[in-house]
Amino acid sequence: MTLSSAKPAFPAGIYGITAEKFSAGRTNVEVARAMIAGGIRLIQYREKRPAKSFAEMLAECRAIRELTRAAGVLFIVNDYPDLALLADADGVHVGQDDFPVPEVRRLLGPDKLIGLSTHEPAQAAAAVEAGADYIGVGPIFSTQTKEDVCAPVGLGYLDHVVRACPLPFVAIGGIKEHNIGEVVARGARTVCLVTEIVGAADIAATVRRLQATCLAAAGV
Repeated sequence: MTLSSAKPAFPAGIYGITAEKFSAGRTNVEVARAMIAGGIRLIQYREKRPAKSFAEMLAECRAIRELTRAAGVLFIVNDYPDLALLADADGVHVGQDDFPVPEVRRLLGPDKLIGLSTHEPAQAAAAVEAGADYIGVGPIFSTQTKEDVCAPVGLGYLDHVVRACPLPFVAIGGIKEHNIGEVVARGARTVCLVTEIVGAADIAATVRRLQATCLAAAGV
């Protein structure tokens, strides 16, 4: 599908996700600020209940929204369309067991991005039919960042999406500095690393280094 002219374009490069549990004592807002300093173009806020109340999450989302808006960075909220609306985020990312994409579209309207996590070809095809703007492809490799995550889908599913899915996508799951080049070389234009970034001693420098690795692997 083609994004409407009112929607922001889905950017290539590093897709940043907050994960306070792995952030070495730094807050999600501090991590987002450092990601922006490193030149990241998209940040997803990901926090799970009951670790924080909705009031705490909303306050963080609004603070990150201010930072991202000032820097021209896209801001996506994971799982919670209501938080995305209240924080005026650019969109929301949902999983297979969350609200269906058409229902999320009813809440957010036509001008927000909706991403959907997928783990197999049938889910990618269904995402196109449902009207998702982009999909998550993974977990490519084994990951401990999320609880109750499915088994790694491997590079074969990535190859399928590159070949057969018309939607933009982000490759995610177990991607590190040592294997990001292989993922990009196989056709991933947007790649997510979580702990590799949020747990880094120098987040901004790490983002810049990873962006450079992506460009090199893509032959840019």
